[in-house]
Amino acid sequence: MPQTLLSLVTAELSAPADPRAAAMAGALAARYPYAARAVLFYGSCLREQHLDGLMLDFYLIVSDYRLAYDKSWLRTANRLIPPNVFPFEHNGLIAKYAVLSEADFARLNSIAADNVSVWARFAQPSRLLWAADDIARQRAITAVANAAPTLLSLASPMSETQDALALWKTGFTLTYNAELRAEKKGRSLSIVDADPDRYRRFGEAALAQGLPLSPRDIMSRWRQLQRRGKWLSVVRLAKASFTYAGGIDYLAWKINRHAGTAITIKPWQRRWPLIGALTLLPRLFRGGAIR
Repeated sequence: MPQTLLSLVTAELSAPADPRAAAMAGALAARYPYAARAVLFYGSCLREQHLDGLMLDFYLIVSDYRLAYDKSWLRTANRLIPPNVFPFEHNGLIAKYAVLSEADFARLNSIAADNVSVWARFAQPSRLLWAADDIARQRAITAVANAAPTLLSLASPMSETQDALALWKTGFTLTYNAELRAEKKGRSLSIVDADPDRYRRFGEAALAQGLPLSPRDIMSRWRQLQRRGKWLSVVRLAKASFTYAGGIDYLAWKINRHAGTAITIKPWQRRWPLIGALTLLPRLFRGGAIR
């Protein structure tokens, strides 16, 4: 009997991960004792055997932003322009983690999301490394299980064929065009090619349960997602320069990777990071990141 998408997602999220990443997730949750609900590990480091020198990627899911932060401006920033992103170090490993409430995590994995950033990532493999309780675990699993149907539903009318792997490749190509991405052209296709069996099983399970969106007005929806996604990426980078420790350097690194520049941050830009970030944004236009 074929596996359901929910059972596939549950098994994947529960699969073993590097013990050091799991320890890091627990330490991260401990920083938010009154708000932490789940910690998910995702991204390219999930496939790596040696984590030293790499930057790991986590999502911290919280009950609400009021309990997560002492400072009201951080609550407001996370609510208006989710997520907030912060650096983290533990036992010699470095990471960045994004903070979302349970409600925002569920919404941003669903077809109701107004940008691609969350469901595009969680349609890919991830691990649920820490959960506060069974309810938190099930809510995280349910949210992640919506990511693949969202991507495939939006990709289906844009694909020349309804083959599961073709839909995935179409979907990832479209999402890469809806964000500022530093990766080389073709990266969106290599995601699927790296594990075609996984994507075929997940794709066929999603297609079997039905997709949540009809083909009507899909091209218009993608234009909106792409316009909003590019500008939202800029706004998030500018925000990160203010909320992320060393964020102005992080922004410069992002631009250098994408545009092939060699930006060096000046002392005054570190002193006034938000203004400094705004002066760097034209480089994104010249580098072709914003169209």
